[in-house]
Amino acid sequence: MFDGLWHGLTIILAWQKLLAMIAGTAVGYFIGAMPGLTPSIGIALLVPFTFGMDPVIAMIMLVSLYMSAEYGGGITAILLNAPGTAAAAATAFDGYPMAKKGQAGRALTISILASGFGAFSSTVFLILTAVPLSIFALAFGPSEYFALAVFGLSLVSSLGGKSLLRGFIAMIIGLLVVTIGVDPINGSFRYVFHLDLMEGIPFLPALIGLFALSEVFYMLEGVNEKPVEPEKIKGLGVEAGFLKKQWFTFLRSSVIGYVIGVIPGAGATIASLVSYNEAKRGSKSPETFGTGNPEGIIGSEAANNAAVSGALAPMLALGVPGSASAAILIGALTIQGIQPGPLLFTKNPEIPYSIFAALLMSAPAMVCIGLFGLRLWMRVTAIPKGLLATCITVICIIGAYASSNSLYPVWVTIVSGIIGYLLRKVHIPMAPIVLALVLGFMMEVNFRRAYIQSGGDISVFLKHPITMALIILSILSVALPIFREMKSRRIPAGGAAADKAQ
Repeated sequence: MFDGLWHGLTIILAWQKLLAMIAGTAVGYFIGAMPGLTPSIGIALLVPFTFGMDPVIAMIMLVSLYMSAEYGGGITAILLNAPGTAAAAATAFDGYPMAKKGQAGRALTISILASGFGAFSSTVFLILTAVPLSIFALAFGPSEYFALAVFGLSLVSSLGGKSLLRGFIAMIIGLLVVTIGVDPINGSFRYVFHLDLMEGIPFLPALIGLFALSEVFYMLEGVNEKPVEPEKIKGLGVEAGFLKKQWFTFLRSSVIGYVIGVIPGAGATIASLVSYNEAKRGSKSPETFGTGNPEGIIGSEAANNAAVSGALAPMLALGVPGSASAAILIGALTIQGIQPGPLLFTKNPEIPYSIFAALLMSAPAMVCIGLFGLRLWMRVTAIPKGLLATCITVICIIGAYASSNSLYPVWVTIVSGIIGYLLRKVHIPMAPIVLALVLGFMMEVNFRRAYIQSGGDISVFLKHPITMALIILSILSVALPIFREMKSRRIPAGGAAADKAQ
């Protein structure tokens, strides 16, 4: 293995390969930062340009783009509350509040360092554990995917803010939205009063509306307010002491991102939300999450970049894509006449090992580009609110249209923006809605598949060890916060009674 990795490093050090890596990283930044252009769209757009290339150069460019595009979404999430990618939604929870406080530079620095750490460490995990973890991921059937979705939704107890009730209301709203469209099992129509609704509510335009466009309405309320002047960056932009204290958050988030990324269909969005929740659960000040806690940025950004390597593990080892982007990469390899899977490491060892080397080297390159452009991106916060609101609206509309080249996603973005604004006015949190939009379809489809395959035997969800473990974790995730809240209410009452007795 180490001989193959050394061979991959010698391959990538040629100037053509280095140029391909830098070009892919730079294009990935733009793709990720543009709401509506996902990493998978970026890879698909670049694939035609790789037809005449050497397969190694083509894969280095595409993988580098994939990695940096996952980070690029965090830039607009922090500066504009407009996540460029779905996985960057969790970054906006604390990144944007930090930017509003004038700490945009600090937030961006933490995000790029967390992304770089997640990308590099997960590549090491990929090199060491690709085959065994890929085999484990194949053990997931419909009941396991259902339990995974339920576990993800159980995080609403932590992501719902101070009020559990509002968090559950938000989650129910998201689950109801997911049911719109054609039934995935029997093909019947559900809440379809217009032909466009047959395809359901597209996730990315809804996300752009809920976060970015709703923020535009808030900006228009205070259009005459002066923009917050960002703090001047000194040195790296963040204290070394802070980074040392957060080493475990960096590592835990990377592991979570990589493991969830390995599971086909889970992806970077679920990884970032789960990791954000775990960062909040393990923090000494969880009540500050959502108001500008940098630990939340670490949790999200380290995980969503680590999920990239995770998604590549089953692709390289088994020929099974771990994400939509990995599926397009399989197509790019097939076009080059190379079949991913178990024989890839023996028939074409230069491909996987050059990918490993490219990931190891693109992580530092991504960090350097991010730090170099830091002061330039921070200038966005100095733009007057009226002009900034106009720019964000234009970006949202273009991004929504670009997601499928039709006007339907544009209307979804506009309506979602209005609904998001009204919900924020009554203090309904956005995080549980995003969680439900991501996991609702997975939960419904896999529950029904498992139920049908078992012949209507509901006990199928109690027979598989992975399913049982995830369901138990889900129950604990919901029950523990409720128990803590009930206990905290009893303590003051008991204390007051004791004081009266004295």
